[in-house]
Amino acid sequence: MTSSESDPGGNQTITHVFILVGFSYLNELQILLFVVLLVIYLLTLMGNLLVILLIKLSPSLHTPMYFFLVNLSASEICFTSSVVPQLLAHLLVEEKTISIAACAAGMYVNAIMGLTECCLLAAMAYDRYVAICHPLHYTTIMSGRVCALLAGVSWFIGISVEAAQARWLFSLPFCGSNRIPHFFCDIPPVMQKACADTSKNELMLLIVSSLFILGPFLLILLSYVHIISTILKLPSAQGRRKAFSTCSSHLTVVTVFYGTAIITYLGPKSGSSAEGSLMISLLNSIISPALNPIIYTLRNKEVKGAFKKTVQKVVFSHHWRN
Repeated sequence: MTSSESDPGGNQTITHVFILVGFSYLNELQILLFVVLLVIYLLTLMGNLLVILLIKLSPSLHTPMYFFLVNLSASEICFTSSVVPQLLAHLLVEEKTISIAACAAGMYVNAIMGLTECCLLAAMAYDRYVAICHPLHYTTIMSGRVCALLAGVSWFIGISVEAAQARWLFSLPFCGSNRIPHFFCDIPPVMQKACADTSKNELMLLIVSSLFILGPFLLILLSYVHIISTILKLPSAQGRRKAFSTCSSHLTVVTVFYGTAIITYLGPKSGSSAEGSLMISLLNSIISPALNPIIYTLRNKEVKGAFKKTVQKVVFSHHWRN
């Protein structure tokens, strides 16, 4: 079975597989990269699963902020799992092929999780805004129904918007070289392989980016403008520190997520090497999901306290059973 066939125009029509060139330039160092990424991936899975389990087992963490954190951790697990297993496999083989169907599926999952995370981070910012700026009405405004609606809308936007985008992109014919200079099927490099007019796809990508990536980011900024303004009006320094500590973890995650995404997708392309671009993309898709559980455990007294209580409960229960 061949991956391409000649068309009348002289180009090669890609019919079956792409080749993800990725980190082939590292040669023997690919084994070292495999070990490093495998460790990071396992730590990412364990960290995010631990956060989800800890929140489920700790009644003190059954609040809107941690409800959104469960959704965020779930999206991070899916996000990194749509990239890393394929990358790990390709680091061990010489022929780094991926079928067009698998490429489409991986891109779809990756894009869903990225878009959903943007919306979830905006919902978490709104939660912090209500908690600090309208504390007396917090339980009324952030009811269970409202939280479920915000999370559901976040997932719905990611699934529906990216389904349309993936369908439109992979309905196009692909031609030329089937080698993609990336380690996963990201939208821009795959779109470059299309041998048809992609203006509608590019317009769709611009609209999606503006509405569902830049839009949530602006909502986050607006929320923090009100939050910081309210905190600065508090009479005591201790009150200001306590108020800011309740949103410091979220603000750190937002900075890491949007910072790496902006560098990856909006950074200057001219003057940057292909190898440098791959490393930046690696930071966005693999390192960022690994940092979130660390940020929410090391910088959050409530989570650390719940973790200690859960461990003590498990140890104490085990001691009495013996």
